[in-house]
Amino acid sequence: MRENREVLDETFRIALPIDLIAAAVGSLQGAMFAAGFKRIDLLGVAMIGIFSGIGGGFLRDILLGISPAAFSNNLYLIVGTLAAFLGMLLARFLEKVDPVITVFDAISIGLFGALGTTKALSFGLPVVPSIFIGTVAAVGGGVLRDLMLNIPIALMHVGSLYAVAGLAGVSTLVVLLSFDVPVMIAGIVCVVVTTVLRLLAVRFGWSLPEQRTLSRIQLRRQRQVQQAVEEALATGTITLPDLQTLNDLAADEAEGDIRPDPNDTPSAR
Repeated sequence: MRENREVLDETFRIALPIDLIAAAVGSLQGAMFAAGFKRIDLLGVAMIGIFSGIGGGFLRDILLGISPAAFSNNLYLIVGTLAAFLGMLLARFLEKVDPVITVFDAISIGLFGALGTTKALSFGLPVVPSIFIGTVAAVGGGVLRDLMLNIPIALMHVGSLYAVAGLAGVSTLVVLLSFDVPVMIAGIVCVVVTTVLRLLAVRFGWSLPEQRTLSRIQLRRQRQVQQAVEEALATGTITLPDLQTLNDLAADEAEGDIRPDPNDTPSAR
């Protein structure tokens, strides 16, 4: 890894084209994704695309404590804007746009993950923080895109592997660098691993297990509240839910001593 430090430093003196490619891919998929929503004008779609393209690099540089690259060179915003408008055009002409968005999204995750991790390493950060920054950079554009669209953030919900794909890619990159694999080759492998894992997860519905303890307790509380409301409407009296029973239920479930309630409705996966 230390032998690669000089290579990494040199890489980031000439990495502008690579960074611009990542920004372009991110902006392209962000605009294509936003174009599918109604009541968003052209400027709104363009802005969402731009933020999708520069968001990962922006968060990366903020965590590294340096001036965001997107604001230090005119080309980032220019390339991001052009890519966003291209994304809008593609969304209009393609009959099946979702698979294309998924592919570009997967590639974007891999590109920003590789750039974020290697840039963190070139700044002398230890391996684990570098992997963290790379993963944040990988998913940062998607998080900003979802926030601007006011939709559930994909990173925070059960679904096809998203951050996990980025984490797998950047971890592979770090392992390869530890064996003195050239940084460019390691970066390409990182992008390939991330993209393939993400696409396979979408294709076969792979996901992490849902956190179920809170889900069952929440469902039972909601059911008790609903029963109390229905009783109040029918009788004119209100019976408060038994909070002590729910607390005991939560304690038993945390210890694994409780069986699933057959009345609970499984969460969508």
